[in-house]
Amino acid sequence: MSRQVNSNLKSMPFTDDPNAASRKKDHIELAFKSQVAKAILDERFSYEPLLSAHPCRNGLQEKSFLGKTIKTPLWVSSMTGGTQLARTINHNLGRACQEFGMGMGLGSCRQLLRSDEYFEDFNIRPMMGEDVPLFANLGIAQIEQLINTNELFLIDNLLDKLQADGLIVHVNPLQEWLQPEGDRFEHPPIETIMRLLDHARYPIIVKEVGQGFGKESLRLMLQLPLAAIDFAASGGTNFAKLELLRSDVSKMEIFQNLALVGHSAEEMVNITNDLVEELGSKVRCNQLIISGGIKSFLDGYYLMNKSNLSAVYGQASSLLRHAREDYEVLSAHISNQVRGLEVAQAFLKVK
Repeated sequence: MSRQVNSNLKSMPFTDDPNAASRKKDHIELAFKSQVAKAILDERFSYEPLLSAHPCRNGLQEKSFLGKTIKTPLWVSSMTGGTQLARTINHNLGRACQEFGMGMGLGSCRQLLRSDEYFEDFNIRPMMGEDVPLFANLGIAQIEQLINTNELFLIDNLLDKLQADGLIVHVNPLQEWLQPEGDRFEHPPIETIMRLLDHARYPIIVKEVGQGFGKESLRLMLQLPLAAIDFAASGGTNFAKLELLRSDVSKMEIFQNLALVGHSAEEMVNITNDLVEELGSKVRCNQLIISGGIKSFLDGYYLMNKSNLSAVYGQASSLLRHAREDYEVLSAHISNQVRGLEVAQAFLKVK
């Protein structure tokens, strides 16, 4: 019987692998460079190679987020406007949101409140389509001023002309304090946010700008009817540090440690999980954008799965870097993140 099997095997057609020789040569030459030390293993995951086939393309599950359906759990964190380069960046990002089914928050739209001079920099709904979420963005200082002047209707006008689904309010006391031309808050931001919520008939997201939120701030926000909290944690672009870099050397020397104050995205996920358990039925905000120091799809995958609230992960600087070039460069970058998420979903379990 065994002789018959061997005979049949010899008679079966065999297709040569044209890359076999070069691949084996690469394996030999790169073997010693490919060793991974135990100390640098990523211990956030349990690797389970037996439990799934290789994922199909477009294998990510769609999810409901901010009232719409997204195909990729990557949020384009607020960028910029007011320059020709900003227009290219925003338009490229808008195209990417349509291609990959992602949501996006615009950069500060303050310039559009009373003028349409830079409107085309921000006019990305035509590129995105109607199916994915788009949020405008204003600083807490502008909200406070509009309340004081009884002009909150300007926000409604802003959302209408941008065809935006809602408003991001960025809270940035350290940035404003360090900025030479910065605004000064007359009231605690939580009071301003609550007054805006009393007026608003649109969804509101609250975010920081690179230093995150501490426990008591998160506690207050979780009990408000916010659409989401955007962490903007320490680890990514830090606008307090950015303003210091714009300052004179003496100011930099005195205040530079302020830029080191803050909370990481992982710390904030842990704090939020604890607060959700503690607050129970008092929780009214149940969606997160986990941003700030999210360097790769593995960071995003880990923190989204660790969160007890529905979450996507946000990026700014890495998308900004690729969005400045031809659209194909940005598309390839995001496509690789999607493929990474697909393989992580198939083979990695969060510990």
